[in-house]
Amino acid sequence: MEEIIDNINNTKDLKKLNYNKKYQLSDEIRKYIIEVVSENGGHLASNLGVVELTIALHSVFNLPKDKIVWDVGHQTYVHKILTGRKEALKTLRQLNGIAGFPKVEENEADCFNTGHSSTSISVALGMAKARDIKNEKYSCIAVIGDGALTGGMALEALNDAGSSKTNLIVILNDNEMSISKNVGGISMFLNRVRTRKFYTKSNNYIKKVVQKIPYIGNKIIHIVRKIKYSLKQLLIPNMMFEDMGFRYIGPINGHDIEKMESILKIAKNLEGPILIHVVTKKGKGYKPAEENPDKFHATSSFNIKDGTAKKEKTKDYSKVFGNKLIELAKKNERIVAITASMKDGTGLAEFSKVFPERFFDAGIAEQHAIAMAAGMAKNGLIPFVPIYSTFYQRAYDQVIHDVCLQKLPVIMCVDRAGIVGNDGETHQGIYDLSFFNIVPNLEILAPKDFKELEKMMGYAVKAKKPILIRYPRGGEAKIKFDEPKDIRTGKAEIIKNGENISIIAIGKMVARAVEVADILKEEGINAEVINARFLKPLDEETITNSITKTKVVITIEDNIIEGALGTRIEELIVEKNIQAKIRKFGYPDKFIKHGTPQELEKIYGLDAENIAKNCAKILEKNLYV
Repeated sequence: MEEIIDNINNTKDLKKLNYNKKYQLSDEIRKYIIEVVSENGGHLASNLGVVELTIALHSVFNLPKDKIVWDVGHQTYVHKILTGRKEALKTLRQLNGIAGFPKVEENEADCFNTGHSSTSISVALGMAKARDIKNEKYSCIAVIGDGALTGGMALEALNDAGSSKTNLIVILNDNEMSISKNVGGISMFLNRVRTRKFYTKSNNYIKKVVQKIPYIGNKIIHIVRKIKYSLKQLLIPNMMFEDMGFRYIGPINGHDIEKMESILKIAKNLEGPILIHVVTKKGKGYKPAEENPDKFHATSSFNIKDGTAKKEKTKDYSKVFGNKLIELAKKNERIVAITASMKDGTGLAEFSKVFPERFFDAGIAEQHAIAMAAGMAKNGLIPFVPIYSTFYQRAYDQVIHDVCLQKLPVIMCVDRAGIVGNDGETHQGIYDLSFFNIVPNLEILAPKDFKELEKMMGYAVKAKKPILIRYPRGGEAKIKFDEPKDIRTGKAEIIKNGENISIIAIGKMVARAVEVADILKEEGINAEVINARFLKPLDEETITNSITKTKVVITIEDNIIEGALGTRIEELIVEKNIQAKIRKFGYPDKFIKHGTPQELEKIYGLDAENIAKNCAKILEKNLYV
């Protein structure tokens, strides 16, 4: 039997369907997305929750003329299916396949690239203002989740948009979740609004009764409308959106396509900023995702029958970090942990249970998280703040001004550093070593394995100064190292002694350096392998002695080449006037698309075989591997 989804190749096909067929299409889309994500991995629960909402949006608006900006953008699989990418979705997040986020180069219906939270209202407002200046006619819509609304940037945009009187539609997709369960005042406020049945029912009942009064019924309603805002303030505390200048509509059942389309058609013709509050269920239609929306926010491949992962989850850096932090916190009551709505992803789930009074979820608000940590440190606590590398970019000002300027002992843990793979450009953590390297008063460390991470955490607790510890996504390399010695400030570690070439690496790339040395050894080349451990302060003595001896050095890092380890070694060679050849291995000064870390490392020449060949070339020897 042919399914409706088979005949949906663009939004024109969608607009021909009646409501019964649109609901049938909703079920088929859910099934299709579950099948694709079960094979490729991806963001499942959020996409299952916006199926009807996306169908309604595409039924009412006309893309690409109308502009829809998807906040974060991880919930756009339905949008991609409806805009001609149904078959391409099978390549989701794979090398040279379609991205898991909107990409303007991928399809004209994607009007803006997104990937980080809380940006959509600002972008949509900017588009709307440009539209008005150019005297053009089309709708600008921002689709933002309640989790993203906890980000300060979203509130800044609401403040500006509400006072602008610009025609703008904001769809608040309220599913009570971001990645972890939502927290904070915004979440509490939305919960009150969701439960305002008394106001909604009583308002409609009174209106019907009053209209029946002869002669004066409609006049009374007219007067009541004038004092409607006062009634709302009386019955619904803190009507925040209307206070900010928005016309508020909702809450609406986000799985009711007919009602959604009706409201969207009205909003399309209203003047000024409109906020439509839509309530949806994250993971809708797939029981495992409904019951565990945080687990299925972003998932690896899984078995559709029961939702279990196809690949057994192994020990990873985030888990090691979380376990070690519990151990340290048991010994030191001043240790606290802060997350920016990433409790599970950063390994803090168990810590939050063991030490609930010492665990703080700031919401999707990295700037606030770091500034709050600075305040805690100023008053004698030792805060650990694990945030993904790509999201630490959002707190850069606070790291500089609030932490490092005052030399406060905040321990900033950069999770998901280096290439993270399938989420692509907006999530690759390949810039942090460079942009943190220039910050004064900040020590930067990166462990080569789990044991060294634990040692670095213990060192950081005693250091009494700003510390940044950087570690990758996933597990450690297969190469097993000896038990690391205690960490000493600015002290590197010599892994292998050699006289022909110096290989200096940091973090996960130390294991790669050993692989390269092993290949070279088979060809009679003895490489000295140095685990830098510290980017700041750099162990100039150990590194200088090695380079002076070998006269040839390569650096390996899972960061862009410019501004980090390679650059620092290059500067050291000039400063010390060492006569030596140098070759730096890292990522180029560009944005890296999605693909597995192994695929991307090979593409950019960071695999062991390529590095070894280049080492031999520098030494003017032939090497065939």
